[in-house]
Amino acid sequence: MTHTRYAFIKAQWHADIVDRALEGFLQLIPAEQVDVYNVPGAFEMPLLAKDLAATGQYAAVACAAFVVDGGIYRHDFVAQAVVDGLMRAGMDTGVPVLSVSLTPHHYQETDHHNAIYCEHFVEKGREAANAALMIGKTRAEVAKAA
Repeated sequence: MTHTRYAFIKAQWHADIVDRALEGFLQLIPAEQVDVYNVPGAFEMPLLAKDLAATGQYAAVACAAFVVDGGIYRHDFVAQAVVDGLMRAGMDTGVPVLSVSLTPHHYQETDHHNAIYCEHFVEKGREAANAALMIGKTRAEVAKAA
């Protein structure tokens, strides 16, 4: 069965930047085919991604977050845990779980950096949409050939 629905999870830390990934995603996949979910931060994405993928309703689940060094924790550890969790969610459910998670080493909350990352998230959102469409098409071809 080919699904035409997609889930998009957005972490709310730096939502003004992260939300731009959804803009890029919707440039290629119609909004009426996308269910959008918000979570507090990146760390909460893998569990919701697994839950959504397990419903069998989605062709893919895309997850967007901006993990920056907040000075309290090592953001690289958080980013690694998130990406590992997203991969595991996809492998456990058989549904592609895509990461639009950026982890800059030198982010400063300035207008200049914010503009750069806002633009970058739009591009990454488009890339996630392309990946979702491509993996769906390829998996359908594999299933048809089997």
